[in-house]
Amino acid sequence: MEVLRSIENPQTYNNNEDQEPKDPYHLAYMIHFLLGAGYLIPWNAFITAVDYFQYLYPNKHINKVFSVGYMSAAVTVLLTLMCWTRSSRIKLPSVRTRMNIGQGLFISALMVAPVTDWIVHGKETATISNIAFVVLVSVVMISGLADGLVGGSLVGATGELPGRYMQAVFAGNATAGLVVSILRIITKASLPHTEKGLRASTQIYFVFSALIILLCVICTNVLHRLPLIRYYRNRKHHNSIHHISISSNFQQVVSKIRWLVTAVFITYVVSLSIFPGYLSENVKSDYFKDWYPIILITTFNVGDFMGKWLTAIYVPKGSKGTVWCCLARVLFYPLFMGCIHGPKWMHSEVPVIVLTLMLGVSNGYLTSVLMILAPKSVPFEEAEVVGIAMETGLVVGLVVGSALGWLWNFDH
Repeated sequence: MEVLRSIENPQTYNNNEDQEPKDPYHLAYMIHFLLGAGYLIPWNAFITAVDYFQYLYPNKHINKVFSVGYMSAAVTVLLTLMCWTRSSRIKLPSVRTRMNIGQGLFISALMVAPVTDWIVHGKETATISNIAFVVLVSVVMISGLADGLVGGSLVGATGELPGRYMQAVFAGNATAGLVVSILRIITKASLPHTEKGLRASTQIYFVFSALIILLCVICTNVLHRLPLIRYYRNRKHHNSIHHISISSNFQQVVSKIRWLVTAVFITYVVSLSIFPGYLSENVKSDYFKDWYPIILITTFNVGDFMGKWLTAIYVPKGSKGTVWCCLARVLFYPLFMGCIHGPKWMHSEVPVIVLTLMLGVSNGYLTSVLMILAPKSVPFEEAEVVGIAMETGLVVGLVVGSALGWLWNFDH
């Protein structure tokens, strides 16, 4: 009842504007967690259905094409947001508006895959198959546009809040991969291992993913009414003079966190050049067969989940050690190369699974730490700009990493 009264009566906390309101029942935290999961659900849904898409398009490099298309679209939107933020003459639409548009695109994109399958099934020819593949990749790119819009807006706005809410967003990010992996395993295992069973399980899988995004739409429209969010929004409004000045000095703001932007960029170059392309195409298992890429992608997501939750226990005060740890992740390249060209014992499933888990844990922890530290390294008024800059560095790293993932194919 306390939550409902505070939402329905905006003036509840106006008597003492200097005192930060409480977060009753951790509602704001849980919503940020869910929204953090929500904007990565579509990406994880597409890449984790690799068994289905490889069945439909056996001669296509599915996850590598998805990665490049999705991340290129996402970075285009984030760069647009950054340029827009630099202009003090043009005001961005509200965070809620941007997120609602992006989430609507997510739902539409997720439903295209099962609808296309329903239309095309039974009419498969080379031409129709190629058209369907182009439609699929286009839908993945639309999801990337929505990701840039939702992710950039959410991370930018959350940068103005205490660090625990940024931790909630990135813990949600990790949970997205884990939830989607579990959903894929359940749907795949619960139906017969036949063409009909594969198609039915994938359609159910995409419908459930879309329903999760629908829940996120509801949460987005509840969030802006919470007293805690109104408090920080009003605080930003009272500092509007400073906000105008930083818009005209955008480069100076970003230069303050240049090493953190570089670190998050390198982190995702390493991660995306290995996950999901290498894990779904370049290593094989005679024992697990078509379950192997799903198991490896799930392993990465479990590790990422663990890493992002570790920041709830410990976050370093300084960023120097974190930056060096990000640089040290380039050591994963020779280790994963060894799983293809190294000693025979490295060709088995165990080393690949262990390395994949380590890749996920380090990715999750370092990302979450960087995203918590960056907004707190600048004055409050600059936090949203820094959040968008960090998210842009992250997604540019995803694009470059996705492109570098093709280098694994040169050996074949």
